[in-house]
Amino acid sequence: MKTRLMHVRANVSDLNKSIEWYETILGFECTGADRTERWSYADFEFGAGATFAIAVSDKGANSARFNFDVDDVDELWEKLKDKVTVVEAIETMPYGTRKFTIADPDGNELGFVQIK
Repeated sequence: MKTRLMHVRANVSDLNKSIEWYETILGFECTGADRTERWSYADFEFGAGATFAIAVSDKGANSARFNFDVDDVDELWEKLKDKVTVVEAIETMPYGTRKFTIADPDGNELGFVQIK
């Protein structure tokens, strides 16, 4: 059976704070947030690939890692490096990709990768 990843979600501790961080720092656009007694959840607009979302979890925020393919990783690095917690500075990997990794306010790791 072949599968295709359609949706990924990062657990966060504060939905409003996290939406603001993803929109302000990364420039993601929140396409909708849903707050009920059972959940607090938000989706973000993406051009292609899996939908990215965040949600407050009753298990707390857990550390996860997500990699995003970008067109110009060097330009994004210059834009973000002084505004975020850097996990891994920008570098060219032995297999040819160029990437860096940052952390969101809950410690989820976000990698940004350009395939050369």
